[in-house]
Amino acid sequence: MQAVNAAGSRAAETAPPAGSRAAGAARVGAGGTLSAPASAPTPARHQRTAPLHPGAWWLWALALGTAATRTTNPLLLALLVTVSAYVVITRRPHAPWSRSYGAFVKLALAVLLVRLLFTTLLGSPIPGTHTLVTLPEVPLPDWAQGVRLGGRVTAEGLTFALYDAMKLATLLICVGAANALANPSRLLKSLPGALYEMGVAVVVALTFAPNLIADVQRLRAARRLRGRHDKGVRGLLQVGLPVLEGALERSVALAAAMDARGYGRTAQVPAPVRRTTAALTLGGLLGICAGTYGLLTAAGGTYGIPVLLAGVAAAFGGLWLGGRRTVRTRYRPDRWDARAWLVTASGVAVAALLFLAAARDPAALHPGVVPLTAPTLPLWPAAAVLLGLLPAFVAPAPDPAPKTAVKEPS
Repeated sequence: MQAVNAAGSRAAETAPPAGSRAAGAARVGAGGTLSAPASAPTPARHQRTAPLHPGAWWLWALALGTAATRTTNPLLLALLVTVSAYVVITRRPHAPWSRSYGAFVKLALAVLLVRLLFTTLLGSPIPGTHTLVTLPEVPLPDWAQGVRLGGRVTAEGLTFALYDAMKLATLLICVGAANALANPSRLLKSLPGALYEMGVAVVVALTFAPNLIADVQRLRAARRLRGRHDKGVRGLLQVGLPVLEGALERSVALAAAMDARGYGRTAQVPAPVRRTTAALTLGGLLGICAGTYGLLTAAGGTYGIPVLLAGVAAAFGGLWLGGRRTVRTRYRPDRWDARAWLVTASGVAVAALLFLAAARDPAALHPGVVPLTAPTLPLWPAAAVLLGLLPAFVAPAPDPAPKTAVKEPS
C-alpha cells in the first residue's frame, strides 16, 4: 500500500497543471485513446501592397493641369476639379504632407477673388452691354492710356475674368492633388542623380507648407483647449511666434541630418565628361523650348516634334552623365509597375483628348461671353475628363489611420 501511495503521489507531482497545453494533450478520450489538442486559429496576416510610384501621381496631376489649360468652359473645369478631389479623397494617405490639398483649394479661391477684384477696379478689355454697376472713374495721365480706375462694370467682363481665372485655379488644384498624393521623400529618392541637389531643395519647399499647416492646426487646438482666442488677427499673431520657432528648429535639425549623411559630396569626374554633360543638358533644354514653341505655333508645326524629341533625348543623356558625380545608393527603390502606367496613361489620355477637342470644336471648349450665353457641357470631352477617375480604382488604397491608444484609468 505504501508503494502504491508513493507512486500515486509522484504521478500527481509530475502531472501538468489544469488548463495548460500539456494537460490538453494528455486528455484521454472515451475509447481510451489520447485526443489530439485543438489547434488555435492563426490570425491572418495583413498583406500590405506596395504604394504607387510618386512620379505617377505627379504625371497624372500635371496632365490634368495641362488639360485645364486647353479650355475655359467652366463646366469642364469644374469636372476636372471634381475628378481630382475624388481621387484625393479616396487615395490620400494619412500623413501630415497629405493635408495640403485644402490649402491649395483656398489659394485657388483667392486667385478667383483677386482676378474679379482687378477686373472690377481696372476694367476689362471685353465690351459689354449689361452694366452691373458704375464706379467713379479716376482720371489718369496720357501716358497711362488703356488703363482705367473705376468706370462701368459689365457682366460680360466679369464672366470673361471668371472663366480665365478658373483655368488658373484648376491648375493650382491639380498641383495640390499631386502634393497630397505623392510622398515627397520617396519622390526625391526616385529622381536621377544629377537632379539630387535640386530635388532636395524642391522637396523641402513642398513639405514646408503642409508642416506649417499642421503646426498651425495643432497650436490652434491647444489654444482652444486652454480657453484662449484662436481666430482673428490677435489669434494669428499669438500663434505665429510658436510656428516660426518650430520652423527654425526643423530647419536646424534638417541641416544637421543632411550634414551627417554627407549631403553635397561629389565624386571626381573628368573635365571632358563635365563639359559634355553641360552641353547636352543645355542643348536639350533649348531643344525642348524650341520644340514646344513649334508645337504651339502654326508656323512651326513641321519642325516642332523632331526638335522636341531631339531635345528630350539630349537632356536625358546629360542627366545620365551628370548622375556619375553623385556618390549615393538607393535603398529599396520604388518600381514603376503596371499600376503606375495605368495612372499615368489616364491623365495623358485626358490631356490628349482635350487637345483634340480644342482643335476640332474650339467653340465648345471656349464659350463666348459676347453675347452673354450660358455655357454648355460637351459630351465627349466630358467623358474624356472622366477617364481621370481611373486612379481611384487602380491605385492601392492607403493604410488605415493609426488608432491612438486610450489609457485606462488606474
